[in-house]
Amino acid sequence: MRALVVDHHAPGRLAFRAVPDPVPGPDEVLVKVAATSLNYGELPQSDEVPTGTVPGWDAAGTVEQAAASGAGPKPGNRVVTWGWGGGWAELRAVNVGELAVLPDGVDFVQAAALPVAGLTALRALRRAEVRPGLRVAVTGASGGVGHFAVQLAHLAGAEVYALVGSPARGEGLTALGADHVLTDPAQIDTPVDIVLDNVGGPLLTDLLGHLAEGALVVSIGAASSRPTSVPAYKLVEGRITLTGFREGGNSAADLAHLAGLLGDGRLRAWADRVTDWESASESAAALLSRQVRGKAVLTIG
Repeated sequence: MRALVVDHHAPGRLAFRAVPDPVPGPDEVLVKVAATSLNYGELPQSDEVPTGTVPGWDAAGTVEQAAASGAGPKPGNRVVTWGWGGGWAELRAVNVGELAVLPDGVDFVQAAALPVAGLTALRALRRAEVRPGLRVAVTGASGGVGHFAVQLAHLAGAEVYALVGSPARGEGLTALGADHVLTDPAQIDTPVDIVLDNVGGPLLTDLLGHLAEGALVVSIGAASSRPTSVPAYKLVEGRITLTGFREGGNSAADLAHLAGLLGDGRLRAWADRVTDWESASESAAALLSRQVRGKAVLTIG
């Protein structure tokens, strides 16, 4: 089969190669991939990623071969899948615990945008126990995780503060459920109870001065790549909890839930850039340079 593999001598460190078809295990299905999305954390940005690796966390497509155990979907079923690799290829072997059958109204582009970003937002909000009456700030709200976090926090009944790098980056967020679209923490009018932080650095430092007593900060990314300074006793004085969050695996039920929200029209997968996978290097460069709002999706075949 054909796949995008890590090649440190190629533009964007990615190149097409012929690689062996994956061999599914007893509880794995073989999926013909129709679309995959790009995530910042999976792009090969250093020599540490082995040459020949097939990246790809998110992929959607059609089941070609059912699991030998009899578990999971059948051939012809349309599915969305998650995994720590292998999604940037024509075929993917996926454990039945890491996929969900798609509702009829959800296409492959929408589905491919869903797994990592949607699961991260959903599970981080669950960790924060978001509920009606709470004020939730989402940093990096114009990104893939941010778009889902704004919508899911709104669906949970929270008052949502979406923080973005510029007014242009904030376009469309009000329609997704943001009550306030801000470019500076100083614009926060009432202390917030929960922060979902995708950015880190000075932005998070500034946010610490706009939190309610007993607030929870869930760190799920550090897109700024800059150090975060925590003033002495700031956490103690406000009884603020700062926790890192990263959770993957056992995604079938949550993927089915998110896909159902997409199918019902209560959730939108914002694919800002959709191109054929022949343009993968250009899309990766656009993502790294912060030129993508929402998700960048590659179609295959």
